[in-house]
Amino acid sequence: MGLLSRPVTCLDDSAIQRLETGMSEAGIGRSFLAELHRLPCFDAARLSALLAKINEALDQSPAPAHEWRALQGVLGVEMLTRLLGISQSSARRYISGERSTPDAIAARLHFLAFVVGDLAGAYNDIGVRRWFDRPRERLDGTTPARTLGDDWSPGDDGPQRVSALARALASSPAT
Repeated sequence: MGLLSRPVTCLDDSAIQRLETGMSEAGIGRSFLAELHRLPCFDAARLSALLAKINEALDQSPAPAHEWRALQGVLGVEMLTRLLGISQSSARRYISGERSTPDAIAARLHFLAFVVGDLAGAYNDIGVRRWFDRPRERLDGTTPARTLGDDWSPGDDGPQRVSALARALASSPAT
């Protein structure tokens, strides 16, 4: 989602601080973050439950100002606008803050942020870009980009299949 200054590889105080900073800037999960600071580090069950709530808050909270920058850095404007089904001129206005990102586009952008996040565990940026344009057997031989379609919503069947494929890759022990 572009909320962290660098990837989290260890859930230590530094990672918690970066998470808090990024989420606070985006206005996400403030009460959960306050609880995280009060939580004793030895209470693994409560920590797990709280991290699940934080994950749900992130999942349900598009943050276009952060996500535009993060996805533009990985996908580039041309591919990003193609996947979102919008013009490059509109994207540039949204990225610059000249115009607010419409809710439907923010939802697509947020969805793509999660897909790209899943892919980043297995691929570098070039591999992520190529993934969207390579036919996939689990998508009936079509590409993830084509499976998304033109005017799509994250809950549609095609995007859900693309998301499931990216998540399966991220959780595969052979990545």
